[in-house]
Amino acid sequence: MDTHALADQRSTFSSKGVWLVALGAAFWGLGPLFRVLVLEYLTSTQIVLLEHLVLLVFAAPIVWKHRAELKGANWKHWGALLFVSWGGSVMATIMFTEAFATGNVNTVLLLQKLQPLFAVILARFLLKEKLPNRFGYLLAVALIGTYLLTFGWSLPQGTMNDVVGMSSLLALGAALLWGGSTVMGRFMLDKMQYETVTALRFLLALPLLFVFTWSENASWSVPPSEYGSITFYIILQAVLLGLFSILLYYRGLSETKASYATLAELSFPLVGMMMNWIVFNQVVTIAQLTGFVLIWVALFYVSRQQ
Repeated sequence: MDTHALADQRSTFSSKGVWLVALGAAFWGLGPLFRVLVLEYLTSTQIVLLEHLVLLVFAAPIVWKHRAELKGANWKHWGALLFVSWGGSVMATIMFTEAFATGNVNTVLLLQKLQPLFAVILARFLLKEKLPNRFGYLLAVALIGTYLLTFGWSLPQGTMNDVVGMSSLLALGAALLWGGSTVMGRFMLDKMQYETVTALRFLLALPLLFVFTWSENASWSVPPSEYGSITFYIILQAVLLGLFSILLYYRGLSETKASYATLAELSFPLVGMMMNWIVFNQVVTIAQLTGFVLIWVALFYVSRQQ
């Protein structure tokens, strides 16, 4: 496809794009349901590596088919791709997991909610996106809704050491990488088709995942009786929550401003809350329902303005 025609196509934003981003991100909320069934035998890094090896079956033919799109890529494009793949897919997940393991959970969750702010700031300066006058209010409403989903009416419990400790820096780093990945992904969609960006995201992550898995030196011993179920869960997670959700996400992002898309990604914690209620029988509070409504109201008005 002609690069200029592709850029013209990507510059046309639509409300449908916001909802495609929201739908793609919503599938991520299903991840814990599958991952918890496999974590008994494999580490998170091993699971992610195996998922990416499954996705290699999709990624390699797509990259080969669309290889002409790579010819005009400069160092900015490759830097953006590595940021999305290494930063957003690999490093941010590891940093957030480590922050959970070593720090105060409430503090980590609160700091992670800054991700939309990072994305909006980066989109303004890197992509020169002009924000509508009321976008700040919509962002505030969405952040309040996300806070209520996580903490309810209460204040997060923690000490000053929790706020300034290493786990907080890791949580902030993960939020920055995830927010930046939204912006860098939007940048790449003015250069390449969304299928190509999706495939390169998976493909470029493999070398780093191999290094992390090797340095982890974890056991790969799985009971033979569990081979079938673990294989099924990993393939299902890779295809449904990896390939399908990311394709939806980038398809929507190609028609959506990065600053708007980062609010649409808040469908992720919404689905997480619903899964806790449906699967794990956790009671949904009035505060969480209020947060749920606030986020969807913000998404509705964002899609209208888009």
